[in-house]
Amino acid sequence: MYAIKWNGDSVVILDQRLLPLNETYHTYTNYMDVLYSIKDMEIRGAPAIGVAGAMGVALAAKNVASESVDEFRQEMNRIIDAFASTRKTGFFLFIALNRMKSMLDTPGGVRGIRDAMEAEAVKIYEEDIEINRTIGRNGSGLIQDGDVVMTHCNAGALATAGYGTALGVIRAAVEEGKKIEVYACETRPYLQGARITALELFRDGIPVTLITDSMSGHFMKAGVIKKIVVGADRIAANGDTANKVGTYTHSVLAREHGIPFYIAASVTIIDPDLKSGEEIPIEERTVDEVAFVGREQIAPEGISIRNPSFDVTPAKNITAIITEKGLIENPGVNGASWILKK
Repeated sequence: MYAIKWNGDSVVILDQRLLPLNETYHTYTNYMDVLYSIKDMEIRGAPAIGVAGAMGVALAAKNVASESVDEFRQEMNRIIDAFASTRKTGFFLFIALNRMKSMLDTPGGVRGIRDAMEAEAVKIYEEDIEINRTIGRNGSGLIQDGDVVMTHCNAGALATAGYGTALGVIRAAVEEGKKIEVYACETRPYLQGARITALELFRDGIPVTLITDSMSGHFMKAGVIKKIVVGADRIAANGDTANKVGTYTHSVLAREHGIPFYIAASVTIIDPDLKSGEEIPIEERTVDEVAFVGREQIAPEGISIRNPSFDVTPAKNITAIITEKGLIENPGVNGASWILKK
């Protein structure tokens, strides 16, 4: 399985809404289809969304008819802004789109810009895979043979260009010969843990046990869970980290029980302009995700519902942030933005 692929004149995206029972890929030749695939959660995960945004922009560049450089740039800026409006918490989307926007200054007329945008989108994709593998290698030493590792949501190959961040750490440990077991939280309301993380690990032959989100404290107290590794969507300068809603709760329980709590993420999602997690924008999604499980309604009609997609884990609850540049240890004291200067 893969989340996304560039075909030169089209973008292929796995419809993750249909997992785990149906593995369906859509081939898109229109950038608007890629835009809606991000908006409608067909593709998800902060790195994968960024890659999709870049590829969608590259696809649009191929199809904008104008040969006037000024008109082309104006239309491409409009399209880039449209992609930026799809999701607001994950920082990598904005990093990728800014890289695509910088290609508008490429010499050689419209053709030169088109070629540069395609090359940049492919570069973003390839870089993300290598970053994830490096994160995996940097974090694998934190995982011991025989550990039971808990993760929340999906920070695997399907949330990225490939390999994964949190699951990349686990995969790297397994590749070193360590026998690891994973407890995957279901991740209500969208069930990314149950539908996607459990599927990835099961297909890789890595022992995985699925639990509900509310069971994590029980298994921490019982001494079953030894480490926790999750991904991230945005990290503030002080190390406060936004990830899928429920992550904060797990971090509080981990702190209570003395369990190491790790974030695995690229330095590209550290936002040095945000002093703390209080400044991270939190996306709220449709209440139907809470009121329904699949097509089955589970809540009374008309009841008040909130559905924030992310929460913020304070840096003091994080043992270390695992990045491609190394570990940010004790971010509650050291912050996170310093590593950008390495």
